[in-house]
Amino acid sequence: MARAVSPAAPARDVRRLAVVALVLLAAAVALMAVASSGALAGRDVGTAVGLADERRPAATATALVVTEIGNTAASAGLALVVGGALAWQGFRAEGLCVAIVPLLTSVVFSALKRVLDRPRPPEELQVMAVANESLPSGHAAMAAAAWTVLVLVLWPRCAARGRALLSGFAVLWVAAVGITRIYLGVHWLSDVLAGWALGAGLAFAGVAVLAAVTARRAAEV
Repeated sequence: MARAVSPAAPARDVRRLAVVALVLLAAAVALMAVASSGALAGRDVGTAVGLADERRPAATATALVVTEIGNTAASAGLALVVGGALAWQGFRAEGLCVAIVPLLTSVVFSALKRVLDRPRPPEELQVMAVANESLPSGHAAMAAAAWTVLVLVLWPRCAARGRALLSGFAVLWVAAVGITRIYLGVHWLSDVLAGWALGAGLAFAGVAVLAAVTARRAAEV
């Protein structure tokens, strides 16, 4: 006999997602506020200089490939493709969520960059020349947003092995993209940490909205 599902279960899911979203977004705000104040300058500079001293040609070439594949346009494109595939299969709300979250993240991080106007690391630390605003990292935010929303939306549709592979790859890829930005000297450590928290927080917020809408529709049936 199938076990009855409590009507409160969807509400609990929404609350859990919303709480995680609030925690991550609060962390992003705190990181950006502290970084903007200059309180993390010593740690940021120390990390940047330390990684610059450890650069090797093969590692640098690999980092350039990862940072290019993991750029903001690629993350948005991945989300649009997967979102379109989900919608084509009949999961329109899920597909819309997957497509919208990275696009919203792009708008948010771009606005924050202009408001905070934090300078990039100096040119002598940069492997590739980048001159626009630094905080938060767009690469880190978009990678975190795209892959977090993908894991959350696809999780119920995957078997245990699929979940492990998907979440494991997502964590490794998002980490790799962020770390390359610091390694290549185009972002401070705090830029990347704030980007990760912002992107993941917006993904959890988007899926919380999706869960709330889905639960409401199910209750009306």
